[in-house]
Amino acid sequence: MLAKKVINRISSLSFHSPWFIIIIFSVLGFIGIINHSMWRDELNPWLIVRDSESFGDLIANIRYEGHPVLWYFSLVFLRNIADNPLIMQIFHLTIAIFSVSIFCLYSPFNYLQKFLFTFGYFSFYEYLLISRNYAFSMLFVFAFCAVFSSRKITYIYLAVLLGLLANSSAYALFVSFSLSLTLLAEFCFDSEHRQQYFSQTQKYDLFLSVGIIIFSFLLSIYIIMPPVDSYLHGGLDDGWLIKLDIRHFLRSMGRLFGSYFLILPKQKWLDLSICAGIALFIIILTVIKLAKKPFSVFLYIVGNCIILAFTYLRFSGGPRHFGHFYLILIASLWLGSQYQESSFLINKFHIKEKLFTLVQKRYHIAFMLILYAHLFGGLYGFTRDLFIPFSASRETANYIQKTQLKQEFIVASRDANMAALSGYLNRKFYYPELKKMGSFTLFKQGRIPVEQAEILEQIYSLFKSEVATKRILLILNKELKLTHNNLKISPIKNFDRAWIDSERYYLYWVYEGNSQ
Repeated sequence: MLAKKVINRISSLSFHSPWFIIIIFSVLGFIGIINHSMWRDELNPWLIVRDSESFGDLIANIRYEGHPVLWYFSLVFLRNIADNPLIMQIFHLTIAIFSVSIFCLYSPFNYLQKFLFTFGYFSFYEYLLISRNYAFSMLFVFAFCAVFSSRKITYIYLAVLLGLLANSSAYALFVSFSLSLTLLAEFCFDSEHRQQYFSQTQKYDLFLSVGIIIFSFLLSIYIIMPPVDSYLHGGLDDGWLIKLDIRHFLRSMGRLFGSYFLILPKQKWLDLSICAGIALFIIILTVIKLAKKPFSVFLYIVGNCIILAFTYLRFSGGPRHFGHFYLILIASLWLGSQYQESSFLINKFHIKEKLFTLVQKRYHIAFMLILYAHLFGGLYGFTRDLFIPFSASRETANYIQKTQLKQEFIVASRDANMAALSGYLNRKFYYPELKKMGSFTLFKQGRIPVEQAEILEQIYSLFKSEVATKRILLILNKELKLTHNNLKISPIKNFDRAWIDSERYYLYWVYEGNSQ
C-alpha cells in the first residue's frame, strides 16, 4: 500500500518540477554507486579508520593523507554502524542527493540549467560515484548559498558551514577562505548591511562566528600540513614552484578551462594558448556579467586566483581538484542573485551600459555551452562506469572469496594499489614495501618501493622463516615477468578489465622449490 502511494505520488509530479530531477538523480545514483567498483583512493581512508590502533594513531595517520579530518571522522561514525565499506558508498550517495536537492530547490537557475547541472560531470559522476571527501565541497557550498540571507541576522549558520567546508579538503579550504573574505568585504564596505546586522543580532554573534571560522581554518591547516617524514609532497615531488614558467602557467590556466569544458590541453604551445585564452575570455565575460554585483565579482576573482595560484605553485591536480573552479563559478552566479545592484564597478572601470547589456544577453550562451559540456561528460562517465569497472578490485575480491582463498597467506604488491582489495576482503596482506603485514598505505619514511625481483626474494625469505609453510598467494598489479631459482610460480587468474590501469590484478601460487 505504501509503495503504491509513493508510485502514485511520483507519477503525479510534473516534468518541470525540481523534485522530478531529484528523484531521477537519486534512482540513477543508487544504481550507479552500487555498481561502482571502488579503488585505492576510496578505500585507503576506510582502512585508515579501520586499522588505526587509537584516536591519536588515527590523527597521526590522517596527517600523511593531505586531507582534513571531516571525511575520516564521518567514516568512524559509519564504521560503528556497519563494518562494510558499502555503507560509505551509501553515505556518499546521500551527500550527493542532498547537494542536488539544495541546488534544485533553492538556486536561482532556470529548470533547464538545473537539469543540465544535476546530470553534469561533477554532480553525476566525480562527486557521486567516487566516494571521497570532495563531495562535501558541493554540499557545503550549496548549503552556504541557500542560507546566505541569514547573515542579515546571524553569521553563525554560515560560519558553521564554512568551518565544515574548510575541513573537507584542501581545495574546499580555498573555497571556504574565499567565501569568508567575501563576507568580510561585505561587512567592511557595505554600511547598510552592517547597520541592519547590528540592529537585529545578539552581541556575541559576531565574535562567536569569527571564532568558529578561525578555529576551523587552523584545524584544517594543522592536519593537512605533512609531517617531516612524509614524501608525498601534496602530489608534487619537487615541492613549491617559485620561478616564472610561462608554459606551466598556461597549463594551470588549462585546469580552469578543463573545469568548464572537461578538456585538458596537451603540452603544445598552441593548444595551451588557445585554451588559456578561452578560459580568460570566460572570466572576463563572467566579471562583466556580475559587474553590478561587486561582492560576487570579488568572490569569483579571489576564489579563482587562490586556486590558480595553488595549481601553479604546488599541484596541478585532477578533475576532482580543479572542479572547485566550477563550484566557484556556480556560487558566484548564485550569490549574485541575492545581492542588490550597485553601479560602483560600472563607474569605477567605465564599463559602458551598452557593453554590459550585450554581455547580459550573450552570457547565457557561454554558460549553456559549459552546462552542455558537463552534461555530455557526466553521461559518458556514468555510463562508462556501468560497463567498465573503475577498478578490478571488487571482481578480484569476489573471486578470492568464492574460491576460498581469503584465508591463505597473501603477499600483495604494489601496496598503494592493494587498498581496495584489503577493504573488500576485510583483511591485511603482507606488503613487501613495508616488509610486514598492512592494509592502508602512508607515503612516509620506512616505506620502500620494490621491484619484482625483491618481491620474490622476500617470499623466499618468508618460506625460510617458516612464516608461510606450504604456499603463498601472490597478488600483483602488474604481470609477473621474472622467475626465481628457488621458487615454483604458477599463474592462477588475471583480472585486467578496469578503467584504472594500475588496478588490474594478477594472481599466482608460489611454492618453495626449484623453478625448473
